[in-house]
Amino acid sequence: MPTPKFPFEPDDPKDTSGMRKGLTSYGDQGFSLFLRKAFIKGAGFTDAALDRPVVGIADTGSAYNPCHGNAPQLIEAVKRGVMLAGGLPMDFPTISIHESFAAPTSMYLRNLMSMDTEEMLRAQPMDAVVLIGGCDKTVPAQLMGAASAGIPSIQLITGSMLTGSHRGERVGACTDCRRYWAKFRAGDIEAEETVDVNNQLVASVGTCSVMGTASTMACVAEALGMTMPGGASPPAVTADRIRIAEQTGAQAVQMARDGLSIDKVLTPAAFENAMRVLLAIGGSTNGIVHLAAIAGRMGLEIDLAALDRMGRETPVLLDLKPSGQHYMEDFHKAGGMATLLRELKPLLKLDALTVTGRTLGEEIERAGPGFPQDVVRPASRPIYPQGAIAVLRGNLAPGGAIIKQSAADPKLMEHEGRAVVFENVEDLAERIDSDALDVTPEDVLVLKNIGPKGAPGMPEAGYLPIPRKLARAGVKDMVRISDGRMSGTAFGTIVLHVTPESAIGGPLAHVRNGDRIRLSVASREITLLVSDEELARRAKESPVVAPTAERGYRKLFLQSVTQADQGVDFDFLRAPHSLGKVPQ
Repeated sequence: MPTPKFPFEPDDPKDTSGMRKGLTSYGDQGFSLFLRKAFIKGAGFTDAALDRPVVGIADTGSAYNPCHGNAPQLIEAVKRGVMLAGGLPMDFPTISIHESFAAPTSMYLRNLMSMDTEEMLRAQPMDAVVLIGGCDKTVPAQLMGAASAGIPSIQLITGSMLTGSHRGERVGACTDCRRYWAKFRAGDIEAEETVDVNNQLVASVGTCSVMGTASTMACVAEALGMTMPGGASPPAVTADRIRIAEQTGAQAVQMARDGLSIDKVLTPAAFENAMRVLLAIGGSTNGIVHLAAIAGRMGLEIDLAALDRMGRETPVLLDLKPSGQHYMEDFHKAGGMATLLRELKPLLKLDALTVTGRTLGEEIERAGPGFPQDVVRPASRPIYPQGAIAVLRGNLAPGGAIIKQSAADPKLMEHEGRAVVFENVEDLAERIDSDALDVTPEDVLVLKNIGPKGAPGMPEAGYLPIPRKLARAGVKDMVRISDGRMSGTAFGTIVLHVTPESAIGGPLAHVRNGDRIRLSVASREITLLVSDEELARRAKESPVVAPTAERGYRKLFLQSVTQADQGVDFDFLRAPHSLGKVPQ
């Protein structure tokens, strides 16, 4: 007689799929599976259900995160798609980060969310995962964590909010938030109107309705091949978004069966496509930092010089605020990413694989010929002739700096002025509105110590407000420089991500009031008109001591965080071996 099979012994000892994946160690694998199934059956599951491919669903819903306010509906739709395709859906919570509800800044917590995501993907049995994210740092954190975990992964964007109406004017967060606040600071509107518009700027749950960081990362995720086709643009509260969620669940099951792991999608070609799209959509400068972090998890380094060269030949085609006039729901009605990708086709790597198992070129063809619309411009009639972002270098930023030229004042792109220096955000808050501040419209505002370590967490304080006395005089823009970030919803002639940052002794630390600074976007230069000898004297006279902390996550952050050009990731989370630069 044949030997009876031992209970809970797999037919194939090498089978580590489904509930057999990542068994808890009790020194007896059979018992580990026995115990796992006993507990999950306590939730009412049958063996027939447990034998299906397991699809994890990362739930980032939170009462503190209105950008993810539709997460419960998305989860239900993903579950439906998973079950229709023959899989077993298992939703689980992770950290959720909202831009306006995270102190000191959401960027400070992005890496923690990526670690949470990575370790939960490793710890729990799943053959594929659906990552539900939307608000600025959540999609990057999820892609970073998934890239490190290496399993089949697909991104589901929560979607943008709807626009509101204020006294007959269409408004949406958060470019219009900044515009109305600037009006209030300048004395152009009364406090009562700020209360009225505050009720209209965010008309529904969902992410910012302009091309801020959330919308940028939604488009970048689709360009990377990490979402279902058309997954970037449907607003959060629409049926289109729910249908995309169902399709995402079904595709996750197929990816599990095919073994389509994330490293087959996040290739150098995919990152090059994402860089093209970032430039063409007038994307957030934060997109560069996040792409660098995601690429770093794959062993790749974003080549900023190559990005700048790409920018010179990649026009801004998407007419969305803050570089244009429209909102994300208009982009969706205009055909979404398919319309943009169709126009960018000559510049794309069409053989890049996507989560559907088809190439980007194949997906563009499947989307059809398109239709007349006025949101995505033809290459012959761009919003801006070059890419949205330019990379600057010079003695003030040896490691590079960034300017969003498509949202800047053309008259300030070639400018020399006197430095008006703020040592940190506290100094800025104390003096920026003072009538005694020695400042003119021709000056250059400089803010130090808001880089990765300086703040810490590289806050979006790089969008320095116009000094109140100048705002009241009608000044709308000035050259502003910092080692921090600004929101993708912001606008102005603002130099960001100055590297190395001032908190670790970068040249920015030694800028003084009255120094002359020259900005030349045409020459891609940002120059402090002070001699190297004088800078060395200042550094010796006032040595910089890098910030530290005694304990906790802050200590880990300050010990491990990298500079902007490496994505502000933790050094120990980057891939151990370099595979080269992107584009190659």
